[in-house]
Amino acid sequence: MAQAKEGDTVKVHYTGKLQDGTVFDSSDERAPIEFTIGEGQVISGFEQAVVGMEPGETKTTTVPAEEAYGPHRDEMLLEVDREQFPEDVQPETGQQLQISQPDGRTFFVTVSDISESSVVLDANHPLAGKDLTFEIRLVEVNPPESITA
Repeated sequence: MAQAKEGDTVKVHYTGKLQDGTVFDSSDERAPIEFTIGEGQVISGFEQAVVGMEPGETKTTTVPAEEAYGPHRDEMLLEVDREQFPEDVQPETGQQLQISQPDGRTFFVTVSDISESSVVLDANHPLAGKDLTFEIRLVEVNPPESITA
């Protein structure tokens, strides 16, 4: 059987866990994910773990934060005056909110702290700063199409 290598399109099933064993995502109840190795479609540590695997093989790997969603960056925390929130929005710790920028782009933030006068919003990815453990099962490997002249 062919081992997965850069340029191959692969299909994998996975379960992702935090260091305390909490499952944060799994493809078990849905179709396997498909990506091309080397195109940056998934986090780099996950992609590199698939390299060298054969179809049917299962592997458990821990991806350090630096190779996953990066470190948790304090500069991504924003303290906002509570009066800037619409009256119908009552922020709660852990709540995700969508923010619109003047140029029309939107992004998600998580409410990380609330006081009487302000709300701290965290624009880091929810998994930033966390080492992630994945159980990966390679389902299929498809080499790139041969180029014919």
